[in-house]
This record gives sequence, structure tokens and C-alpha cells, in this order.
Amino acid sequence: MKQDVNINLAMDAASLATDESFPLLDRPAYAGASRVRHTVLVWLCIATTIAYIDRGCLSVAEKLIRADLGLTESQMGLVMSAFFLAYALFQMPAAWLDHVWGSRRALPFFSASWSVATGICGATNGVALLLLARFSMGAAEAGIFPASTGVLSRWYPVSRRAWVSGVLTSFMGVGGAVGAALTGTILVYVSWRWMFMLYAVPGLIWALGFAFWFRNTPRQHASVNAAELALISEGAKPVDHQAPGPIAWRALATNRAVLGLALQQFFRAAAAIFYLSWFPTYLHETRGVGVWEAGLLTSLPHWTTMLGCLAGGWLSDRVLATTGKLRLARQGVAVASMLAATVSIGLAYPISDARLAVFILSIGAFCAALAGPCAYALTMDLGGRNTPQVFGIMNTAGAVGSILFPILVPKLVALTGSWDAVLAFFAAIHIVAGACWLLFDADRDAI
Repeated sequence: MKQDVNINLAMDAASLATDESFPLLDRPAYAGASRVRHTVLVWLCIATTIAYIDRGCLSVAEKLIRADLGLTESQMGLVMSAFFLAYALFQMPAAWLDHVWGSRRALPFFSASWSVATGICGATNGVALLLLARFSMGAAEAGIFPASTGVLSRWYPVSRRAWVSGVLTSFMGVGGAVGAALTGTILVYVSWRWMFMLYAVPGLIWALGFAFWFRNTPRQHASVNAAELALISEGAKPVDHQAPGPIAWRALATNRAVLGLALQQFFRAAAAIFYLSWFPTYLHETRGVGVWEAGLLTSLPHWTTMLGCLAGGWLSDRVLATTGKLRLARQGVAVASMLAATVSIGLAYPISDARLAVFILSIGAFCAALAGPCAYALTMDLGGRNTPQVFGIMNTAGAVGSILFPILVPKLVALTGSWDAVLAFFAAIHIVAGACWLLFDADRDAI
């Protein structure tokens, strides 16, 4: 019975994937539709970019902050992980707040809160306040994606949601890339304290603008016309007015597919966080790269990650449209991406030239990013009405991985006396992540 359910899900998803040759083009029947939904997407992409600039700038300035405050590498590892600890702990509370307040209030609150915390980082005089500020940033940023995905589900038709989710997640890479390059440049002219102060401003401006312009549903927005309302509601399921029953947390936590998704996210996120945490320091200490050049070089993997997110969503949907098999379209693409990323890391290992090594590692980042849309899509393919809970479990596992990796890096360096073990560990994580995708069969294991 479960197999039949999932085969039907795969067929439905495949039909959506073939709905249009290019997902952002509207059919002629909706030619007169207003385009407010696209402006909503732009707002969310800007918020994502700001959030990733703010969370990632610490890694570029890490060596300067550590020297100025007299901190050890282990203390900085704790500071970096404080963000992700809060990010993991506040996923579900932030989603609850968005549900109670509505996204028009909740998203500006999240943005203003993490912006204030970013500014406080610039006023810190020791490890305690820096830890508190980064923890507060993580708690506030925990709400951006639960709220944003809810917004997209209300503002886009069913046939476009996977694509716009890919667009949104690709701006994680944009924020990381812009932040790394911009931070390296800013630090040439101002201190790291002023850097944090400057980065606090865009999020506050965004919060004011979004609260003024946005509406929680398309019907509430005066600029949305009837044609756009019809387009957005296309393919939507009838509203179930029956009160939902209690969430079967134990059943979800022990489901093989959920465990597989959570485990792969744990290892994938642990690997991805390297570029947002210790990568600039790795370039400093192994390649002799200065702060400005490290910032520029660190931006490259983020740009390729952005492209990988877009390419992964497109590729996965094409495979699904061709085969009708979720196991091939989601799991197959993800496993191949992890293997390709591992090979790229291995090729970069012996290269002494910093620019060539980063270029090859960036190819690996592109390959690894192909798996991201596969994971996001599979929570929707299999989760049904439990999609938010499945996504929450998966994303929490990823946040835990992001916490642990920055703590382990300085310990590995101290234990071995070099960064070689870190790079080997970095490659191994990708292999384990790929193996986790094989723990279940998306065409057979229903949630």
C-alpha cells in the first residue's frame, strides 16, 4: 500500500515537472496577471542574502578578531558554533511564532533581531559577549526559512514551488559569496568592529520596507489582480477544514526515510559549513593568503554553490520527468553529487597554488550543492501534510552538524599539527553523506 502511495506521488511530481519547459514563464492564459508574487520572491532573496552576509562575515575576520581579543582557536570554534546551536534550537519555536504572528510581522522581527545582534558583535570586548551575540543571531535567523517557505506556498502555484525554492536557496550562495568578497574589501579600510556595525544596517532597512509593503496572502495585497490570483491558486488542493490531529513525532523520528534525510543533512551541512567558518583561516595558514585575497577566494565556492542549487533543482526535476522515479531523481542525483564533490577535494589536496586549489574546491562545492534541492524536494514529495515537521527534523539535524564541525576543526589541527587531517575529514564527510542517501527508497518508503 505504501509503495502504491509513493508511486502515485512520483507520478504526480513528474507531471508537475513536465508542466512547462521553463518554470518561470507563465502560460498565455495568465498573460494579464500581475507579477507581485515575483516581487515577494525578490524580497525573500534579499533577506536571504543579508542573512548569509551577516552570518558568514565572522569567518573572514576571524584571525583579526582572535588576535585583537586574545582568543584561542578553540574559543573561536565555540563562537562560530554558537550561531548554529541557536539555529538548531529555535527552528520550531520560530516556525510557531510565524504561525501565530503571520509572516508580515515575524519576518521583519527576525531580520531586525539578527541585525541588532550583528551590531553588538562589533561592540564586544571578550568571548562571553561575542558568544551571546552570535547565539542571538542564530536564534533570529532560525525563522527565516520556515517563514519564507510558508510565504512561497501561499504566493506561488503548486507547479512553481520547487523552482522558486531553488531560487531562494541559491541566494544562500549569493550571500556567502558577496559577504566573503565584501568583507575582505571592507577590512582593508575599517576595523572588524565597524564591519559588524555596517552590516547591521541593511537588515534593519529590509525589516521596515517588508513590513510596510508585504501582505500575508495575495488576496490582501492591493496590487494583485484577479488573473494572478487565479494563477496562484492553479493546482492547489481543496482546503481541509478538519482540524489536524496530533503530530506523530515518534513515528516520524523512527521512519527510515526521515532518518536517512536527517543523517544526510547532518553530514552535508557539516561539510558545507567549512566554507562559512574555517576556510579563510585554512587559506591563511596553508597557502599564506592575506585577508583581502582570502575574502575574494572564499567567495568563489559560494558562487558555485548558488549555481549548483539552481542546476540541482533543474536536473532532479528533469530526471523525475523522464523516469518517474523519485529514487533516481532525488537520491540518485544526490549520491552522484556527493561522489563528485569528494573527487574534487582529493584533486585539490596536493595543489600548492591557492587560486587553482580554490577553483577545484569550488567545482566540488558546485557538485555538493546539486544535492540540496533534492533534499528539499523530497521532504515535500514524501512528507505530505507532515512536510513542515519532516523539514524541521531534517534542518535541525543539519544545524547540529554545522555546530560540531567548527568545534572539531581546531582540535584536529592541534592533534595532528597540520590542516591535512581537516581536508581528509572534509572529503570523508561527503562520502558518508552520499551513503546516507542509500538508507531508504523514496519510491517505497512512505512517511
